[in-house]
Amino acid sequence: MPSPAEILDRLRQIPYPGFSRDLVSFGLVKDIEVASDGVTVMLAPSTANEDVLQQIEREVIAAVGSMPGVSIPVRIMRAPAPQPAARRGPQAIPDVQNVIAVASGKGGVGKSTVATNLALALSSLVPRVGLLDADVYGPSVALMLGIDEKLRAGAGGRLTPIERHGLRVMSMGMFLTDDTPVIWRGPMLTKLITEFLRNTDWGDLDLLVMDLPPGTGDVQLTLTQQVPIAGGIIVTTPQDVALADVRRGIQMFQQMQAPVLGVIENMSFHVCSGCGERSEPFGHGGARRMATEFGVPLLGEVPLVRAVREAADRGTPIVAADPSHPQSRAFGEIAERVLVRLRETVAARAVPTAPASS
Repeated sequence: MPSPAEILDRLRQIPYPGFSRDLVSFGLVKDIEVASDGVTVMLAPSTANEDVLQQIEREVIAAVGSMPGVSIPVRIMRAPAPQPAARRGPQAIPDVQNVIAVASGKGGVGKSTVATNLALALSSLVPRVGLLDADVYGPSVALMLGIDEKLRAGAGGRLTPIERHGLRVMSMGMFLTDDTPVIWRGPMLTKLITEFLRNTDWGDLDLLVMDLPPGTGDVQLTLTQQVPIAGGIIVTTPQDVALADVRRGIQMFQQMQAPVLGVIENMSFHVCSGCGERSEPFGHGGARRMATEFGVPLLGEVPLVRAVREAADRGTPIVAADPSHPQSRAFGEIAERVLVRLRETVAARAVPTAPASS
C-alpha cells in the first residue's frame, strides 16, 4: 500500500479543471487515510458547482486506484465547510506600504491599460512597485506585459510574482489554461483573491497597484474589505453611459472608507497624426464634471492613441516601450499627481483627531 505522502504526490499531478495548478496547490486535499479496509481522501470543496466536484472526485478515485498496491476501495469524503471567522476589518499585507486600487464602473473603458501603464510610470518614481491583476473574469495584464508563464507554488506552497519591466506581477491569467472561461461562484473567487493577497511573496513594496474588475460586485468588496486601501482611482470615458457608473465606483470607495485619489478620463480625445486636428469622438469633459461633483481631482485626460494599443498587443506597454512618447509622458504626469494625492491622504489619516471639548 502506498503511504499518504505518496498518494499526495500522485494527487499533485491532477490539475484543477480548467487550470494549470493542481488540486493540492489549490488546497483541496484536506486529509488522506490509509487503512486495511481502504483509502480515504478528504477533500475541502472550493466551489459550489456539483459537476466540477464530481469530476474532481472521479479523477482522484481513478488516480489513487491505479497506484501500485491499491486493490481496495478508494473513498472520498467532503470536509464540512469552515465556519466564517469573525471579521477583524482590513489587514495590511506584510511589507507592502500602500495599496492603490484602480476601478471602473463598467467594462470597456481601458481600465487595465491605464492601470498597467500607470504602474510602470509609478515604478520610475518609487523603487518597488507591484501590480495585481484582480480582474478575475477578464484578466489582460499578463498579455499586455508579455507574460506567458504559468504560476507555480514555491516553498511552503507560497506564490512568487513574475517580474516584468521592473514590476512584480500577479494575474489570474497566470492560472488559467488557454481559452478557459471563469465560471465561479463567490466562495471560490474569494479564496483565489485571498491567495493573491495572503499567500504571495510580494517582498518589500512601496506600492501595490490593484486592477479591480469593472463594477461593484463580490470581488471588489472582498478586496476592499480584506486590505486597507490607501487610495482608489476611477477610470472612465467621456460618454454619459460610462459616467453614470462612475458615481457607483466613487461611492463604493467612500463606503469602504478608502480615499478617492481622483478620476482619469481615458479616450478623452484624438489628435490626427496627419493633420494634427483634434476630435472628441466620445465627447469631452464628463470626467471633470464628475470629479467636481464629488470634490475629487481630475488626475488626467488620456487621449485615444493607436500606439498605446499596439504596444500592449506586443506585450510591452507604451511607457516601457517608448518612455519619451508623449503618451508615456502623460502617464508620468498622472503618476506624479497620484503620488501627491497619496501623500496628502496618508498624512491626513495620520493626523490625530482633536478631542471634543467638554
